Amino acid sequence: MQREELKDFLADKADDMKAVDIVTLDVQGKSSVTDYMIICTGTSKRHVSSIADHVASEAKKAGVDPLGMNGENEGEWVVVDLGTTMLHVMQEEHRAMYQLEKLWG
Repeated sequence: MQREELKDFLADKADDMKAVDIVTLDVQGKSSVTDYMIICTGTSKRHVSSIADHVASEAKKAGVDPLGMNGENEGEWVVVDLGTTMLHVMQEEHRAMYQLEKLWG
């Protein structure tokens, strides 16, 4: 799967789980770690973890193994690393506090 296809696929899978306010940022040239960041909000700890688990599972089914996942036990901010794209699923208060869109936008 190409980079563009992957980021669109991941955003779509987050949307399948009713993720709120999905934003995709192109961070090529700004980050040496990834090309795209997808940021979305979950409404509870369980919802945040479920979104991340679903996206990781669907990526595996599509042949893209996540390089790592962090934060799923806490459910406040879960990061799924898929190489060229990183998914950040956050509770609303964490998203407001860290303002990743302003930092990387």
